[in-house]
Amino acid sequence: MKEYTTGKLRNIGLVGHGSEGKTTLAEAMLYSAGAIDRMGKVEDGNTVTDFDQEEINRGISISAALAPVEWADYKINVIDIPGYFDMIGELSGAMRAVEGAVIVVGSVSDVPVGAEKAWSNCDKHGISRMFFVNGMDKENANFDKIVSQLKDKFGTAVVPVQLPIKEGHEFKGYVNLLSEKAYEFAKGADKEIPVPASMASRVSEIRESIIEAAASADEALMNKYFEEGTLSVEEILKGLEEGIKDGSVAPVVCGSAVNNLNVRAFMDAVINFIPSPDKADAKAVTLLKDDSKVEVMADDGQKLVALVYKTFADNFVGKINYFKILSGKLTPDLDILNANTGKHEKLNHIYTMQGKTQIELKAMHAGDIGALAKLANTNTGDTLCDASFPVKCDPIEFPEPVISFAVTAQEQGEEDKVFAGLYRLAEEDPSFKVKKSTETSDTLISGQGDQHVGIIISKLENKFKVKAVLSDPQVAYRETIRKTVSAQGRHKKQSGGHGQFGDVWIEFSPIQDGSAEFEFVDRVVGGVVPKNFIPAVEKGLRECINKGVLAGYPVVNLRCALYDGSYHSVDSSEMAFKTAAHLAFKKGCAEANPVLLEPIYKAEVRIPDEYMGDIIGDANRRRGRIMGMNPVGGGLQEVVFEVPQSEMFKYATDLRSMTGARGSFKMTFERYEEVPGNIAQKVIAEAKSRLVEDED
Repeated sequence: MKEYTTGKLRNIGLVGHGSEGKTTLAEAMLYSAGAIDRMGKVEDGNTVTDFDQEEINRGISISAALAPVEWADYKINVIDIPGYFDMIGELSGAMRAVEGAVIVVGSVSDVPVGAEKAWSNCDKHGISRMFFVNGMDKENANFDKIVSQLKDKFGTAVVPVQLPIKEGHEFKGYVNLLSEKAYEFAKGADKEIPVPASMASRVSEIRESIIEAAASADEALMNKYFEEGTLSVEEILKGLEEGIKDGSVAPVVCGSAVNNLNVRAFMDAVINFIPSPDKADAKAVTLLKDDSKVEVMADDGQKLVALVYKTFADNFVGKINYFKILSGKLTPDLDILNANTGKHEKLNHIYTMQGKTQIELKAMHAGDIGALAKLANTNTGDTLCDASFPVKCDPIEFPEPVISFAVTAQEQGEEDKVFAGLYRLAEEDPSFKVKKSTETSDTLISGQGDQHVGIIISKLENKFKVKAVLSDPQVAYRETIRKTVSAQGRHKKQSGGHGQFGDVWIEFSPIQDGSAEFEFVDRVVGGVVPKNFIPAVEKGLRECINKGVLAGYPVVNLRCALYDGSYHSVDSSEMAFKTAAHLAFKKGCAEANPVLLEPIYKAEVRIPDEYMGDIIGDANRRRGRIMGMNPVGGGLQEVVFEVPQSEMFKYATDLRSMTGARGSFKMTFERYEEVPGNIAQKVIAEAKSRLVEDED
């Protein structure tokens, strides 16, 4: 593969709903450009961009894969981005590497929610977009219906620039609405034909709307359009280019990826419509020396700045870091600094990746996308820069996990292997987290959904040869008391050898205002408990609060006042008084109306207006309390409710089902509240059963 300068580069992400044909479109582009000898099929597991074993096994894209295509003396860096919602983390990094997105939609069914999410992500990242209506050779394909639905959802920005030519159910060719020329599909090159007479009026009508869209994006063109009533093809392209760059125009093309129909014209459209990196807006980076902001452009003359947008762990070649050059030219002899770690990285080779195949390059220019292997200290989100220009890019915003599971090794003794593998996979996928719960001692893995976590566990088995078992996380319950009682703890042992004696009276009372989780008060007068033994009493009580009398959960909001006791001049010891404190605690707390507390979270759920009733009803079924409903714009509402954590473990899956994947939520801890009696009985019974199993 030859070197391509910045103006000859186009970087696109193929995005949209799962199973709409993104991977097949990438395959057709590679085949049409002569990069591969034959087109693979997703169902056969032999496509270029679905090369991971998990992708082959499941028949879906899991990882954002790079596939550069050389076409018409341009290089189109194609990133095939998974469309399944559990893989949303793959989109976060990839969208930082491209100037444009191609939203792939089917030609038969209605426009899916994945297209809506893709559009929103284009807005979020400020990148251009166009639509590819796929499957035009299907019997029930309806281009006009899809375009109409796209306009309903996304407004006048949607502008078709092609029309399909169909004879019966056969997809024969297309009309280029800019040039008003028609083409029939043929081997080698499409054959120009007259515009079908039956389509002439539609072509004229839609072309007029294209001219209006182009004119409205540029003031000079608008004036000319008002004066002359039309624009040249070059002027239309110029206007569309401006509109596409600012997001006010989204061209629509058509084709069939699986049968490689109109893919060549689609690649021409990508070159014509998607801006090259040097035409994109400057990117702000932070100077390490003083934390000030400066801007960099896709220009070979500037110092090198590159963002690592993805990391892939390969069993054979090790770690591969994918990067986007924001400025400067990359050559292997450069002194490269990782601005995040402060360490220098040695570059032996520079690659681009065609799926899993490495293609070595001598140099890469500003705006290009490539890969580096075996960098010891570099991970996703890191900035690689010229050592003489230490700067850091803004971090990539990955979605926070929405579902968690406790994880253990299936085979005893393999815990270290399991956890080491999970941490390696977390390096590869920042939308997946591994952490040790300080509350329950569970090791928790968290991801974007059931499928995401399931894929991680399968990867663990395939890549690291160990199996893990998942279970629901334990809820971090608490215990407290509701009334004040006094209890005696008397420890006496005098059978053989040195005796033991400790005697205490302690008042146990609830801390009603929540000002402290535990408070020890010394009210001893007259030396009934010698001062040197009082710290042992406090220590014994602090040990006890880790396991309450109801179900062994930590005790909170407890005040313990030592006010009386007795001692033996010979047999008393610190250990004896600590043991006496244990006895007083068990007796006192058992008599002080102990209750179970559960963590309450605030849930903030964003959904389209039409799902309000379903969400509120579901929240009530989860013992939730509605705190407010707020319009947030764009036809969305935010429902805020407080709810026990125990009711929310599967909420991500349920919300996706209730809203057709249009809903999103976040949760934050609020406080602890008493568990209702009937539920508390079940929790206590389960906890006691677990304690018995642990003892066995």
